[in-house]
Amino acid sequence: MAIGPRLSKNRAAIATVSLGSWKYHSLPDRLHQAADAGFQSIDLMENDWAQYLRSHVGAVDDDKIWEPTAEKLAIAKKLGNLVKDLNMSIVCAQPVRQIEGFTDPKKRMANLASVVNRFPFLRAFDTDMLFLVSNIGAENSTIELKTVANDLREIGDMAAAFSKRDGGPMIKIGYEGLSWAVRNTWASTWEVVRAANRPNVGLIVDSFNWLAVEFADPYNKEGHGRIYPTLEESLDVLCSSIASMVASVPAEKIFLLQIADAELVDTATLNLTRYENPDAPELLPWSRNFRLFPMEEERGAYMPVELITAAILAAGYEGPLSMEVFSRSLERPDVDVPKTHAQRGFHSFEVIMQAAELVPKFWGPIAPACAEKWGAKLLDQTRAKGADRPLTNGHGEPKMNGVVH
Repeated sequence: MAIGPRLSKNRAAIATVSLGSWKYHSLPDRLHQAADAGFQSIDLMENDWAQYLRSHVGAVDDDKIWEPTAEKLAIAKKLGNLVKDLNMSIVCAQPVRQIEGFTDPKKRMANLASVVNRFPFLRAFDTDMLFLVSNIGAENSTIELKTVANDLREIGDMAAAFSKRDGGPMIKIGYEGLSWAVRNTWASTWEVVRAANRPNVGLIVDSFNWLAVEFADPYNKEGHGRIYPTLEESLDVLCSSIASMVASVPAEKIFLLQIADAELVDTATLNLTRYENPDAPELLPWSRNFRLFPMEEERGAYMPVELITAAILAAGYEGPLSMEVFSRSLERPDVDVPKTHAQRGFHSFEVIMQAAELVPKFWGPIAPACAEKWGAKLLDQTRAKGADRPLTNGHGEPKMNGVVH
């Protein structure tokens, strides 16, 4: 499938977690499969770095995997060289969790130090970005803007100081709002990035987390309706939010665009997953088990990810489009999991790029509301997705007449 000339500048990327499980599939095999499928970049996930490190040195405590010893940095450099040998690059290392907003000074300083410890690894991996996910409401933490922005500002300053000392590229700090976190929208994370006011601190946009909060409802059989009862209202509000972001956030402050769709499983399956971890936030089981690659409608994908993609690309974002999918299908021990998911992911990259090209402009200072501009077309498309959506088995596979295909 050919990709339009305007969009071809956006590299195809995929998170290592979306190629298989660290428990069953080696990182080198997953990287080879990503390269063979056509990907140009990868997001390196923490669990996968830990697996790769332990495959070289044996047992390492979780709190020691980012300890910047000469041995560990040499292994990180080996991994970075493997990625380059495959003609790929590492977009970022992620995620850094539960860092910002802590009110205890000792805890805060320990958190900041843990971030700084990762900077030498970024150099060894040959990447320039580390990103934080928003705090999910840890004890002794606050969402107060000044406190959170000060933390990101200081992290940005420490990254800049490190970069100046070693003479390497500026290390960037990305900030992503998780859909189950206390800052769970693009607007609430953008206000932190804006208040931090540092050139190397920017926004990570994740289509799943955005849509999970502002559009979707996995506990509603219709799939939407988290805020408004009708599809018309849901889409109109979503389009208004997208248009607001395009108008508010400079393209250069979007450091990474992550794309994922999701399947709508029956409530019993979703509740069973929640029963397995009753303390989990409501949206976490859906996010961790039932994501799909963009536009995989034959597997049950139904969310309007093309709207977010089209608007952000048209606004001038030139970075990678990274596929970030978590799914039960990735937890199978089968040896073909990395290959099949790499192929699915790259195909979806091509499909979403084509779909984004076809989205009429519904954003901009004089653009009318989405429903007024092209609501009939979008509603028909979205209803068709819902009507044609196959039953799913909760493993990202279509099921027709009770038989998995």
